[in-house]
Parts: sequence; C-alpha cells; structure tokens
Amino acid sequence: MFSSRPAVHPVEAPPLTDAAENHPLRLRMKDVQGMPGTSGGLALRLVQFSFALSALCVMVTTNDYTSVTAFCYLVAAVSLQSLWSLSLAFVDAYALLVMRCLRNRPITFFFTLGDGIMSTLTFAGACSSAGITVLIGNDLGLCSENHCTSFETATAMAFLSWFAISISFMLNFWLLAAR
Repeated sequence: MFSSRPAVHPVEAPPLTDAAENHPLRLRMKDVQGMPGTSGGLALRLVQFSFALSALCVMVTTNDYTSVTAFCYLVAAVSLQSLWSLSLAFVDAYALLVMRCLRNRPITFFFTLGDGIMSTLTFAGACSSAGITVLIGNDLGLCSENHCTSFETATAMAFLSWFAISISFMLNFWLLAAR
C-alpha cells in the first residue's frame, strides 16, 4: 500500500520592517489627554468646577432666585456639579502625584455614569433657567424689577459647565467602549 504521509514543513514569518514597527498614526488610548488620571483630565475637571461654582455664586447672590423653581433647580444642579467635579479633580491630582492609572473598568464605568448623570442634570437646569430668563426678559419685560443680567450670566456659566462635563463624559465613554 502506497499511501502518502502528511508532512508539516515549518514556514518562517517574514521579518518586520521599520514601517510596521514605528507606525506614526497609531495612537494608544492612554495617550489621549482629558481622560481620568491625565493632566488634561485634571484641567477639564477644574474648568467644570470653576464654571459651576461661578454659576452657583452668581445665582445665590440674587435675592429673588428662590421665587422661581427653575432657578432653584439650577442652584441644586450646579451645586452637585461643583461637588462632583471638585472630588474628581482631587482624584485626578492624586493619581498624577502617585503616577497611578485610573483606566480600569470599574473606575471608568463609575466616572462615565457620574459624568452622564451630572451632564444631564446641569443641562436640564441650564435649559429651564434659560427658558425662564427669556420669559422674564423678552416676553414679560420685567427686567427692571428682576436681576436679568445675573440670571443670564448664571445660565451661561451653567451651559459652559455642561459643555465641559460633556467632553469628560464622551472621553470616558470612549475609553469604556474601547475596552
């Protein structure tokens, strides 16, 4: 019986070229600034905190913000936003000082969830305050009796804080989805 026997012939892998090893367009996820544990992330948290705190201070300095529910909601939302951003700024600063990586899945999920909730609350408060500010200023014409410029300034600061936390949310969500 003349049957053939299978034979395995090893084949060498082709050598790697320099272009494949040092690809200039390839970025690693950990190199993106703005994510937790980076100096860009710390700066983004401090910007969020400063805008939320300025919206809170401007709104609280008026004496009649408690008469409108939307303004009270804005004060509550930016208060929570400022506490959230300040606490995560401390976490980012600590991670930078001890050179810790904050990119494991549970921490990233916690940051993403918190940023999503705070972003939604801040945006809702800013939109409701903007609606009331337009109602008072343009429709009713009662700016002479109210603090329209203070309300508009606080609303603008809340929108800027929302924009900054939306960037953090998107970067954290991207990091979470890339894992």
